[in-house]
Amino acid sequence: MNMDDFVLVSVDDHLVEPPDLFDNHIPAKYKDDVPKLITRDDGTNAWVFEGQEATNVGLNAVAGRPPDEYGAEPTKLSEIREGCYNIDERIRDMNANGVAASLNFPSFPQFTGQYFARAKDKDLGLAVLKAYNDWHLDEWCGAHPGRMIPLALPPIWDPQLMADEVRRVAKKGCHAVTFSENPEKLGYPSLHSDHWDPFWQACNDENTVVCLHIGSSSSVVITSLDAPVDTMITLQPMSIVQCAADIIWSPLLRKFPDLTIALSEGGIGWIPYFLERIDRVYTMHRHWTHQDFKGRLPSEVFLERIVTCFIDDGFGIENRDKLNVDMITWECDYPHSDSTWPLAPESLAKYVQGVSDSDINKITHENAMRLFSFDMFSKIPKDQLTVGALRAQATDVDLGFRSSERLKKVGTDTVSVLDLAKSLPS
Repeated sequence: MNMDDFVLVSVDDHLVEPPDLFDNHIPAKYKDDVPKLITRDDGTNAWVFEGQEATNVGLNAVAGRPPDEYGAEPTKLSEIREGCYNIDERIRDMNANGVAASLNFPSFPQFTGQYFARAKDKDLGLAVLKAYNDWHLDEWCGAHPGRMIPLALPPIWDPQLMADEVRRVAKKGCHAVTFSENPEKLGYPSLHSDHWDPFWQACNDENTVVCLHIGSSSSVVITSLDAPVDTMITLQPMSIVQCAADIIWSPLLRKFPDLTIALSEGGIGWIPYFLERIDRVYTMHRHWTHQDFKGRLPSEVFLERIVTCFIDDGFGIENRDKLNVDMITWECDYPHSDSTWPLAPESLAKYVQGVSDSDINKITHENAMRLFSFDMFSKIPKDQLTVGALRAQATDVDLGFRSSERLKKVGTDTVSVLDLAKSLPS
């Protein structure tokens, strides 16, 4: 298939929240209590809610920066590309990258809305979270129908409220929700607990994909405190194998037969060995560990129910016959440092030479559309969503590097895993 004929749907990108996101969706009685984006005395921005600051306005939002500035966190909107927080500019950046549609994870609320969960007033926390979801669905996704896959945040402090919110947003066309790869690290019951059953049941019933993004336990992989940051960057995607093991050996896939889970930004090259390993563990140990897959192998259940996601993974594509090609999805990761923007089509094309058009279509868009109940072709004709057609609309988009003297200076410092871990919110 010619690269210009690809139709690319990314199931993992990120947005940076604009200052006015709560203006149109919060109940009047809470309008003065919503999170606010402030400018501090040093010129940096921070979100403030009930007195607590979320200092990362756009964690790792480095798209458009020179690579030597990637190690420094942007601390204000003026250091971040407009496409991160302006939906019209985001669409232009997507067009320039040949990306037809995108699913966007949050920034300052954190992956599972932990920032809102820490609210002392839980009624206010719920109102703010629902307002966030409504902004995301109605304004961010609604501004350009057919271009954004909606994704909801859950009120993680109450599983029944989580279930209610899943059902509420499903009525608005949202069939994806974030959750934590390891909620125990956030101070909640683990994936093995029945605590979350109302949430799982709602997702099961509403055909809602549960997206478990790497880092959604608010932790990074630390091998030693003085390890270079390259160690963490190497291990972070593959570290989701721990979550995969939790899921496969927990009761939830067997208890909720229609539940689908996505391992967001986890890569796919490690999965064939993982499947081999869990089958061996089951065969060798199930008589004393008392696992029971009712005549099936755990690998079969994994391949049927787990959405696998990759950014740049030639080995995984080459070994797709060991996976389930109907469950493989592609990611761009805009605007993070691992992103292939603005050359995502070129990055993918080198790995799919010799791959059938049928498999390319499944991996690039058909699987994502089916799994996330997202029918973009009912909004926009397919021939207008190809790489070639989209890029033809974006010839005026400035793709040159935009440097920052502050970030350039900070970026020259050596960064360790401990430095990075200290910058992450709990």
